[in-house]
Amino acid sequence: MKPKIITIGVYGFDEAGFFRALQDAKVDTFCDIRDRRGVRGSTYAFVNSQRLQARLADLDIYYLHRKDLAPSKAVRAKQAEMDKVTKTAKRQRMELGQTFIEGYILECLTHFQPKSLLDDLKPDAQVVALFCVEQEPAACHRSLVADKLAKELSCEVEHILP
Repeated sequence: MKPKIITIGVYGFDEAGFFRALQDAKVDTFCDIRDRRGVRGSTYAFVNSQRLQARLADLDIYYLHRKDLAPSKAVRAKQAEMDKVTKTAKRQRMELGQTFIEGYILECLTHFQPKSLLDDLKPDAQVVALFCVEQEPAACHRSLVADKLAKELSCEVEHILP
């Protein structure tokens, strides 16, 4: 059986709401697709790697880090340049720029075999959360990964918002 895929970002959630959303969606596997697994400041410190993993363990949610799905610094710089041109704050971005999308597809998704993600899951995994920080799925690479999983594995995808 193929797992259901949900995507979730942290911006816009408080700690209780974030973990409640995971539980309400019946997430049993949490796939962190960030390169740097930390967030500056105290507001979102609960998703810094060690705290996040400890809380997920308390909730009996399996944690998986897939750094190969994180965009490189160079690809992130392409989006930062587009944000600068459009005068868009990172947390206010509603969608990814075309140069980021093209760079991310070339760098990560052309080499990504969706079955490799399935191979990393526990045999009984039913709901997998793809996680990065942006609030809007279309403003984050997690939506690109989810699209590829949906197309190639026929997985159901749902985006969770605060």
